Amino acid sequence: MLTLLKIRNLALVDELVWELGSGLVAVTGETGAGKSVIVGALKLVLGERADKSLIRTGESTCTVEAVFELGDSAEVDAVLEEGGLDVCEGGVLIVRRVIGASANRQFVNDSPVTLALLKRVGELLVDLHGPHDHQSLLSTERQLVMLDAYADVDLASYRSAWHAWREKQSELDDLRDAESAGEQELELLRHQVDEIDAAELKPDEEDDITDRWRRAGNASRLVELSGAAANLLGEDESGIVNMLGEVQRLVRELEKLDPTISEKTIGLESAVVELEELERSFRDYAEELDLDPSEAAELEERVNLFESLKRKYGPTLEAVLAHRDRCAEWLDSVENRGERLKRLEEQAAKLREAVDAAGRLIGTRRKKAAPRLAKEIAAQLRDLGFKQSSFEIRLEARRDPGVSGFETVEFFFGPNPGEPLLPLRQIASSGEVSRVMLAVKSALADQDSTPLMVFDEIDANVGGEIARAVGRKMAVLGERHQVVAITHFPQVAATAARHFVVEKQVTSGRTRSRLFPVTGDARIDELVRMLGGGGSSARDMAQSLLETA
Repeated sequence: MLTLLKIRNLALVDELVWELGSGLVAVTGETGAGKSVIVGALKLVLGERADKSLIRTGESTCTVEAVFELGDSAEVDAVLEEGGLDVCEGGVLIVRRVIGASANRQFVNDSPVTLALLKRVGELLVDLHGPHDHQSLLSTERQLVMLDAYADVDLASYRSAWHAWREKQSELDDLRDAESAGEQELELLRHQVDEIDAAELKPDEEDDITDRWRRAGNASRLVELSGAAANLLGEDESGIVNMLGEVQRLVRELEKLDPTISEKTIGLESAVVELEELERSFRDYAEELDLDPSEAAELEERVNLFESLKRKYGPTLEAVLAHRDRCAEWLDSVENRGERLKRLEEQAAKLREAVDAAGRLIGTRRKKAAPRLAKEIAAQLRDLGFKQSSFEIRLEARRDPGVSGFETVEFFFGPNPGEPLLPLRQIASSGEVSRVMLAVKSALADQDSTPLMVFDEIDANVGGEIARAVGRKMAVLGERHQVVAITHFPQVAATAARHFVVEKQVTSGRTRSRLFPVTGDARIDELVRMLGGGGSSARDMAQSLLETA
């Protein structure tokens, strides 16, 4: 459940720390007192986008922090692990949003996350419904999810089979489309393969050929430079090697007079040897550069071929070869399509059999569960004032199997006897849809794993007795979930296990909203206010509502 909600500098709230408790939690207060701030804070926790207009006047940031204690955090942990985050420790999950004047940030267990990831986590934590917030219930895709939860349908194996079949079917469709390829297109593919094959490319030859070609193009200058360097080292008496020979003679004379000088001339001999080797290297290099003109022309032609192929087929030789393989594969698939087509058809048919088998099992479960769920929802609706209403769950076969099976689902509702049942999405009254949503949630209470359900004034546009029924239904739902009901009806508030009041105060010229629990006489006072106030009869009514609840 949601154990703690902290709000700071959000709209009229300067600072609020709310410990909710379990079961049904009622939030009441006069219109404009700030109840909507509670809903707004929870929407931020769910990953809804926010802007700086939410920040309390005079402040630079606002924050919302929610602490959840999850009995089973497996679903949330899976999303966190997929996002590269640590799993919940001890089942505790902390969500924090920081809304700033220039930037917004969000954190899960103190790790920064994207808004998209927070939204995925939020969907597993809170189910929020307002008087105009029933899109999930009206969506046929969501209705199918609800039916599957009730029918205990696991789509994993079916979807695995379906994706394998679709992939093979797509491959088959591509090959069939290839049958329309014209001879001109095939000729172009053959030309490209032949042109690349004729080049006899090797992926690692380009650098070596290019280096040799550059040397060939600069051969005369390289010969000139290397020859000049060799001449300076030892061509004549003024060469460095010859001069070092004279130094060696002088050193030998020195050693005769003072043998200790040898310690200072240890590197002379090796220097002479290395310079003589360097001279030979320069001369050998110059001889190697004396290329045959025909060889230089061949290198240039090879380099030009590389550049031509890269311009046509890819930025590198590896890309050129990859293009060749794709063309060859496509040619093979087209030219040998008959045999390959037969093989793909057999494979696709076999995979389709697996899809059909899995789909039939799912369809059977749905067909058995649909009337049972519809009956339960209808019973819940009667408790909520629709005494003579009708509710049906209709399945329609798809022409082709979809990712969720062979059927589509639509919830139909008829609030009045004698009138035709209409799809739920065509029901105009938000009050009716709100109660239908509560009935569905009540029927699916055991299958719904969402920790927190929030009902934001869904009792609007209903009468007193209906409001009492709505309150009782929420209280029963609160036995399986934590439920927050933001309401104007005392009949609903009286059924809550805990009752909080939102109140607006003006201090030092500033307006602020605060939230506080009410019990005992204070709770009766709040119910009296909600009843319209005044007289002992209203107080007796408030007391009666609590005792009845």
